[in-house]
Amino acid sequence: MPSGCATVVIESIYNSYMKIIAESSSTRTEWALVDGESIVEHAYTQGLNPYFQSRREISHSIRLELPEAFFRRRWEHVYFYGAGCANPEKTKIIQSSLIAQFKTPVTVYSDLLGAARGILGNESGIACILGTGSNSCLYDGKDIVAHVRPLGFILGDEGSGAYLGKMFVSDCLKNIAPAELRDAFYASVSLQPDEIMDAVYTNPHPNRSLSTFSRFLAGHLADEYVYQLVYNAFLRFFTRNVAAYDYRGNQICCVGATGCIFESVLRHVAADFGVEIRKIERTSLPGLVMYHAANG
Repeated sequence: MPSGCATVVIESIYNSYMKIIAESSSTRTEWALVDGESIVEHAYTQGLNPYFQSRREISHSIRLELPEAFFRRRWEHVYFYGAGCANPEKTKIIQSSLIAQFKTPVTVYSDLLGAARGILGNESGIACILGTGSNSCLYDGKDIVAHVRPLGFILGDEGSGAYLGKMFVSDCLKNIAPAELRDAFYASVSLQPDEIMDAVYTNPHPNRSLSTFSRFLAGHLADEYVYQLVYNAFLRFFTRNVAAYDYRGNQICCVGATGCIFESVLRHVAADFGVEIRKIERTSLPGLVMYHAANG
């Protein structure tokens, strides 16, 4: 086949009726260029959060980290679901960056609505996020109808990776965690206590660092101290967030890496509350693709 014909075939794959759907936590953004229910291109960039990044930094990340296929032409629409996008003023920062990069109509929603749509679709229930941060809402199949403020990793985010990391690192630095566990942790991250303090307090994204530290706990759940720390974190998430809704009368679904990594403990806590979690998924993007294929 002549090379010119090959070009025509490749270009025909990318029609202007495709959509870009993105789901962003504070740590990572997952992108999909979709045609109906089919994902044509898939990519990851760093997390985009208008509370921690300027419009210029967000635009820089999008342009340099996304494959060129995402900029091939003007698409039908960009749907962006992101952490920090519940505040209208912060939403404008993300929206203006996306419009500038894609030259396409853009709608920005909160990551919480993305979680609800992605994991519940058009069904009602309680949607929870347990990733770098945590969040929850009561969803009626279309909109969020009740919401408890997450408050971020300093004042809230119970059960999140950042919360687990904060509790564990604090225990290590105060010599509360078992000595053998502390030594194993310091060796695994190749950092000493003063360096860990520096990594947290001089980092522009301390929640990411703390969440990364929490991953160490996953390999040590057999340790009674670790299991109890994770259990208590999820217990606080249920007590201070899920219990605010009619959690016995609604299905509960969770999305996020932390919930997946510590799924057995999370289900243990739910059982102690007398409920069962219907689904625990790592990401809401596949569900969001299906949602927008059905709902536009």
